[in-house]
Amino acid sequence: MSSRSGSRREYETSDQLPGCSAAPAVPESSEIEAGGLIFYHMDLYGSKERFDIFPEELSAQGERSLGDTRRESPLSSEKFQHLQEAGYDLEKEVVELAKMYGLDEDREKELELLGGHPEVAESRWPSARTEKARSQGSVSNASKSSSSVKDQSRITKQQGLPGEASPDEDESKARAEDDAESPIRSGEGLSSSGISDEWNSQAVSEEEESGDVFCSTCKIPIRAFDKLFGEHKDHEVTKLPNAMESEKEEIHKNMCKLEEQIAQMENFASHLEEIFITVEENFGRQEENFEVHYNDAVQVLAQKYEEQLEALGEEKRQKLEALYGQLVSCGEHLDICKELTDTTQELCLENDKANFMKAAITMVDRLEEFLKKEVDLELSTVPHFEERVIDFSEVEQLMNSINIIPAPCAPVINPQAPNAATGTSLRVCWSLFSDDTVECYQLCYKTVNNERRSDEQPEHTLKVKETYCTVTNLLPNTQYEFWVSALNASGISPPSERTVYVTAPSPPTIKSKKIRSCENAALVCWESGDINPVDSYTVELSKLADEENGDTITESIVGIPNCEVLIHLQPTQSYHICVRALNLGGSSERSDPVLIHTTGTYFCLNEDTAHPLLAILDDGFTIACDELENPECDLPVYDNSFTRCIGILGSLIPFPGKHYWEVEVEEDTEYRIGVAFENTPRHGYLGANNSSWCMRHIITPSRHKYEFLHSGMTPDIRITLPPRRIGILLDYENCRLSFFNGDIAQHLYTFNSHFQHYVHPCFALETPGILRIRTGIAVPPWTALP
Repeated sequence: MSSRSGSRREYETSDQLPGCSAAPAVPESSEIEAGGLIFYHMDLYGSKERFDIFPEELSAQGERSLGDTRRESPLSSEKFQHLQEAGYDLEKEVVELAKMYGLDEDREKELELLGGHPEVAESRWPSARTEKARSQGSVSNASKSSSSVKDQSRITKQQGLPGEASPDEDESKARAEDDAESPIRSGEGLSSSGISDEWNSQAVSEEEESGDVFCSTCKIPIRAFDKLFGEHKDHEVTKLPNAMESEKEEIHKNMCKLEEQIAQMENFASHLEEIFITVEENFGRQEENFEVHYNDAVQVLAQKYEEQLEALGEEKRQKLEALYGQLVSCGEHLDICKELTDTTQELCLENDKANFMKAAITMVDRLEEFLKKEVDLELSTVPHFEERVIDFSEVEQLMNSINIIPAPCAPVINPQAPNAATGTSLRVCWSLFSDDTVECYQLCYKTVNNERRSDEQPEHTLKVKETYCTVTNLLPNTQYEFWVSALNASGISPPSERTVYVTAPSPPTIKSKKIRSCENAALVCWESGDINPVDSYTVELSKLADEENGDTITESIVGIPNCEVLIHLQPTQSYHICVRALNLGGSSERSDPVLIHTTGTYFCLNEDTAHPLLAILDDGFTIACDELENPECDLPVYDNSFTRCIGILGSLIPFPGKHYWEVEVEEDTEYRIGVAFENTPRHGYLGANNSSWCMRHIITPSRHKYEFLHSGMTPDIRITLPPRRIGILLDYENCRLSFFNGDIAQHLYTFNSHFQHYVHPCFALETPGILRIRTGIAVPPWTALP
């Protein structure tokens, strides 16, 4: 469609292609520019403007016969003749536009369906030639009173006006002329409405067919011919398959949106179901909460009632006891009064005066003594009870707490997740398997130390909002015990069960001075940075594939249980090696990397084997001795040090194959160099036993003497040129130890011995001097022995 639309834009902007004029009006000027053309809109063949392309007389007669008030066309016969000479081919343009909108394809299909009868198809698909002939015939019959116009019409047919019909279409043209003459003869008049009726009938027949293009303006399928000459000529159209694909895409998009809405609604429905369940659960929980609080309140009220009732009964008892005591006292007093009264009355009846006086005196004293006693006539207690104020504060608190959320349940702390720890931090997670309202959590932890009691360890507390917390400032490779509680306005939950977490280890430290390597292997040693043991170690190797660009190839060796590993490498390469320590908490950070080259054999000097008079310089590969006055001095020595021979051992060479190193010597220095077993005697000399092999240089008054010692024996070999750079080749596989003069590539001597164990390089000075050791040298080709 894009190519067609592009072509359409080209037509609209060109001044020399048909259909470019926006208005179908004909220029009023009678003059035509030299070499110029006059173009008319293609819709002229379906409207009243089509008369304007014919001579003025024809237009005038046509307008008079139709009773139309149209303006006379200024086009003269000369202009019409000029159009003929210009060779404007309307048929060609219509065919091109028909191809653009697929009209020819539909016509060919219809011809196939009609069995190859073009006359039937011509009746269904009027071609541009047929339409032109029909138009010309209609105009000719409408103005048949003017013979000049008829002659001009014949000339037009013969000379080929634009869209000229071929001879094989004469029959269809004649049929079109007869059809056009009939309405004029009957007096109806030729008008634009009549022509429109003709096109409308044709459009009806075309609409009966299935559309082959789609009108984007009207949103309906149409025939391509309607775009050319019908009511859709100014509308935007597109190919029907393209429109169908576009609609399918739009439907697909809407279906996707509909599916998304369905998924959203289903999720929302599921969420609503969950909310329903949650409401039921919350109702049950709240109902249980109400019942618990109500029972608590009833119990408190019952307890208050019992307490108040008991206090009231105690007060009653006290009152009654007081009244009863007072009543008993009153009865006793009354009895005494009654007894005194009776006694007094009996005394008054005594006739004997002497007896009366004796009894009266006693009675008077008794009465006086009795009457002296005060009689308590007041009540010991009041009959009414004091008003008691009942404390309902606890009940009110319980009643108010009915609407308060309950205290949360205990959380569940999760086990430690993999890689959730660093050397100084831990990520602790927990869960709450209830819908309790929680404002925050209280996380507690302390160090686990088997040497100290658990209750002696200090506890640390953190308050967090989430169900996780990253605890920092911890010790590496250390176990910590964690537990957590949930808090809200009602209180704090019980603590969770305690769980032990462990931090990741500290990075190991590689012992760079103890690394040994050769062309195809390396022995790497390190030490742990933690007091507590770790589970395993991982060694990471980065091979420098391109040193200029810094490209590396990394691989790892995992599950190493000890602090030492033998790594197989590729020759003539450079490797960066790092070590990680692992435990349950995760992996430590990488250690500081070390660089290893596999260009030759590398070893270091064991300082703990050095004689006290032997010094190792800063480069680690140069040994020196300043004085030899007392080789058996009393300087402090290590248990593994040489005591008699001023020597030192290099680190063990534990790799099979060939190993080469060199020693730079001075001509006036006496020395011993070679190899020795680990158990070579420290109180003897190198080469004087069966556990060492060495080359000895001594200076005699007559010459430089070289000895190749093993078990104290040497062959008789004379070396005329003292070597300054001695090469030593150790060949485990061929059981050889060879010495070379590296300056001139001269073989000096070879020991043939079966080495039962791996050996150490050994070096010794017998006079003050310096030995410089060079390692990492590839085996020279001239060391090959026959």
